[in-house]
Amino acid sequence: MKGPPITRIGFFRKNVECKESRIGKHPIEVPSNVTIALEGQNLKVKGPLGELSRTYPREVKVERQESGLLKVSKALENRRANQMHGLFRTLTDNMIVGVSKGFEKRLQLIGVGYRAMLEGKTLVLNLGFSHPVRMAIPEGIQVKVEDNTRIAVSGNDKCAVGDFCASVRKWRPPEPYKGKGIKYADEIIRRKEGKAGKKK
Repeated sequence: MKGPPITRIGFFRKNVECKESRIGKHPIEVPSNVTIALEGQNLKVKGPLGELSRTYPREVKVERQESGLLKVSKALENRRANQMHGLFRTLTDNMIVGVSKGFEKRLQLIGVGYRAMLEGKTLVLNLGFSHPVRMAIPEGIQVKVEDNTRIAVSGNDKCAVGDFCASVRKWRPPEPYKGKGIKYADEIIRRKEGKAGKKK
């Protein structure tokens, strides 16, 4: 007895065209007070606030146009190059902004007895522990303490500024009931209602 006819299903691989990144296609304007040294896949940027360098992967390339603008483009046509394109354009722009204007993040301490102070190149935090928290300030990062409860972190490297602020905040993340802890100055804490007392 013959069974039902077997239907063969074929799968066709479709080549997906990698579109140009909407962020990566925009050229980067270089201020007059910033100098650029480009050697192959290595870029060095120097400005009033210091010097930064970066090595680019083979999927992207950096070119200086005749107009003075900096252009980040794809060197290969594949998925990874498409992913790297917008990322390294943003990283390059952050380098130029960093050495010309710099970056700053602000933290705020909320809580009874919470305070911060500077001792040389060390940030000392009193956060309700049995001992103060001491954090060494990395090279290239400037820290200012205002009114013992507000911390301003600045530098020319956006990643380094963000990493240091995150490492400070993780000691006492703001809790949702009373809002105690270390928060970013522009951070909005979603508050929760505490448990209601037992009715008599």
